[in-house]
Amino acid sequence: MCTSRIIATRLLRRLGWLAVSVCGPAAAGTVNVGIVDGEGHALERVVVYLLPTAPAPPTSVAPKPAAMDQRANAFVPHILVVQKGTEVVFPNHDTVSHHVYSFSPARTFELGLYKGNPHAPVLFEQSGLVVLGCNIHDGMLGYILVVDSPYFGMTDERGAVTIEALPEGEYAVNVWTPRARPNQLPATVLVDVLAASAAEVKLEVRGKLMRDHDHPSPVSWERY
Repeated sequence: MCTSRIIATRLLRRLGWLAVSVCGPAAAGTVNVGIVDGEGHALERVVVYLLPTAPAPPTSVAPKPAAMDQRANAFVPHILVVQKGTEVVFPNHDTVSHHVYSFSPARTFELGLYKGNPHAPVLFEQSGLVVLGCNIHDGMLGYILVVDSPYFGMTDERGAVTIEALPEGEYAVNVWTPRARPNQLPATVLVDVLAASAAEVKLEVRGKLMRDHDHPSPVSWERY
């Protein structure tokens, strides 16, 4: 049987609704997150990441490398989430050359005109949003969100994502999508995770959302 409690009452006034429940048993500490828009429709491809509120013990294990591909004159995936300290390669599987760059403060870099995979991996050592563009094809736009946590995922077509294998403790639940301005995103909320339990979180992204490729130029919403 599940027991429910409302967390951060003041957030209800800001988000409209937020329910967090803890249920058992489950295989490991888990958080199930559901994201909807202002009309209650599920939102897919929304990033959810959890940050422990207590300092994590140091680890010498480096995050696994990741890849941001280029296919059909597009970055694939459109949104890549990585943990801080991850190396990312940028292979070009197109028949044309690309010139990949970013001017974002979290990671500024440039990969000169190329095909294949001639460049060394790029190390992302600072958390934040990295917006990608191609100096040859202005319509190419991609995002790398660097988070200071290994606990992240992206919602599916049901607007749902499950983040598993969480050590016991308190976590801040964060949401991001390039389709919404920062003030449309739900505020960060806290959730307690217990071993062999699952927490359920439902959040709402408010306001009119852009379509995936409607952004006018490869910069973040903070410019508008």
